[in-house]
Amino acid sequence: MVNDRARPVPFRGGGFKHKPAVAVSLLVFVVLILFWEVGSRTGFISNLVLPAPSEAFTALLQLIETDMLWKHLSASLQRLILGWTFGTLFGVCVGLLIGLFSIVRAGLSPLVSAIFAIPKIAMLPLFIIWFGIGEGSKVATILFGTFFPTVIATYGGVDNVDRTLIRMGQSFGLSWLSIVRKIIIPGALPAILSGFRISASIGIILLVAAEMIGAEFGIGAYILLAGSLMATDQLIAGVSILSLMGLTMAWLIGKAENYFLKWRM
Repeated sequence: MVNDRARPVPFRGGGFKHKPAVAVSLLVFVVLILFWEVGSRTGFISNLVLPAPSEAFTALLQLIETDMLWKHLSASLQRLILGWTFGTLFGVCVGLLIGLFSIVRAGLSPLVSAIFAIPKIAMLPLFIIWFGIGEGSKVATILFGTFFPTVIATYGGVDNVDRTLIRMGQSFGLSWLSIVRKIIIPGALPAILSGFRISASIGIILLVAAEMIGAEFGIGAYILLAGSLMATDQLIAGVSILSLMGLTMAWLIGKAENYFLKWRM
C-alpha cells in the first residue's frame, strides 16, 4: 500500500541537508587524545618524539601563568587579521572584476594563474627587503598568500552561476547592476566562502613562516624557540594554539555561511 503522504526529503543547494552531530565530533577528539595519552604513558609512543597531551597542557598553563600567551597570541592575531582581511577583500574585488568583464579577465587571469603557482614563503625575503623586518613584511606575506586563492574562488563562483537565472533576470528587465547584486553575487557566495576557508588555512601557515623570521612575539616565534630548545611539550602547546585558531576561523566562516546562504537551506 502506497503512503498517500510523501515524506519530504530535506535538500539544499549543495546536496542533502547536513545534520550536525556534535557528539560524534567530540567523541572522535576525546578518543584520539586518550589513545595519545595512554600510548605516551605506557611507552608505546616515545615522549622524546611526541610528549603526552597532559605535558603539553602543563606547558600551556605555564604560558598562561607567565602572561606570555596573550603577548604571543595578540601579536599573531593582529598580523593574521590584517593580512587575511585585506587579502580576501582585495581578492573578492579583483575576482568579481575578472568574472564580470572580459577585458579584465584577458589581462589579469593569466597573471593571477602565473603568480598563484609561486610558493608565497619564497617571497618573504623580498617582502623583508621592501617592507623591512617589522610588521609590514609579515602582513604583506599573509595578504599576498590569501589574495590569489580568493581571486580564483571568486571568479570561479561567478562563472558557475546558472546562466538561466541571468537570462530570467534580463527577461524581467533587471538592470546590469541589479543582476550582479541579486543573482550573480548570491550565486557566487558559496564558492567565495569556500575560498575563505582555504585562504584562512593558508594565512595561518604563512603567519607561522613569517614569524619564524625576525619576530620577538608570535605563535610562530614561540614554536621556533621551543624547537631549538628541544622542548617538545611547548612545541605541541604552540601547535595546539594554531589548531584552535584554525578551528575558530572555520567556525566563524561557518556562521557566515549560515547567515548569507539561508536561501539554499
